[in-house]
Amino acid sequence: MAKSGSTISGVAERYAGSLFELAADAKAVATVEKDLDGFEKMLSESADLKRLVESPVFSSDEQFNAISAIVKKAGLSALTGNFLKVVARNRRLFAVPAMIRSFREIAAESRGQVSAEVTSAHALTAAQQTELKTALKSVAGKDVAIAVTVDPSLLGGMIVKIGSRQIDTSLRTKLNSLKLALKEVG
Repeated sequence: MAKSGSTISGVAERYAGSLFELAADAKAVATVEKDLDGFEKMLSESADLKRLVESPVFSSDEQFNAISAIVKKAGLSALTGNFLKVVARNRRLFAVPAMIRSFREIAAESRGQVSAEVTSAHALTAAQQTELKTALKSVAGKDVAIAVTVDPSLLGGMIVKIGSRQIDTSLRTKLNSLKLALKEVG
């Protein structure tokens, strides 16, 4: 049975909130954020890990054992490692990407920031990231923490998500709009 987006986000928010409380108590929020960024990068680069996380075919024990090995090999902190193991044991690995996003949002909010997800056609330089943060700060009215991912299928431009707002300046979207407009004319 397919899981609805709201069910996943509810699960993700609860788990992320619990992880944030534990990390804040241990004064390890920055460490956990770094670990989660690393795990997210591994997830995006490994088709096998992605399949392990998304597929319901693997048993709880198989997921737990695989995550335990990954945590050990990646050198993740004890708190992050234990969190991922609990998530695996509870058969909630499918929600890990949403948990990571929720954790980022909670951590940013605790620092008085707003978090933004940026998907760019090409990797952004440090100068471009700084300029983007400045532009987003003027829109959001707060400091902005950005998480940048690269998606070459955008062809050019970027997509920025801040909370429920999305700004899409990608070339792919513009070309699709143009194609649709041309179909209506002809």
